[in-house]
Amino acid sequence: MHKKVQEFNDYRSKMNEKILASDNKVIKRIFNLDTNAFKEGHLPVKTKELLGLVASAVLRCDDCVQYHLEAAKENGVTTEEMMETMSIANLIGGTIVIPHLRKALEYWEALDENTQ
Repeated sequence: MHKKVQEFNDYRSKMNEKILASDNKVIKRIFNLDTNAFKEGHLPVKTKELLGLVASAVLRCDDCVQYHLEAAKENGVTTEEMMETMSIANLIGGTIVIPHLRKALEYWEALDENTQ
């Protein structure tokens, strides 16, 4: 696995375990709501992940962008679809989103290395 992807996933897993171990009811409910919101429903998971990607980019959360890129890749999103999605994020968010586009493309390439 690409080092960048491995580090992100290891850190996310470790910290999520610590957070959930605090046994905070509100936090557990937020995590559960997030999980359920991205399940198959009237919209396919692929579409939901692309929506999550746009929202994350516009809000300028690189961790969230990486999470949704990985989920998008797992759900069959192509490079062209990802770039089109990020173009919408840049349109809505403005040029301040361009640095996050750079990081997103770099992470997408790391994900591509994992599948080769």
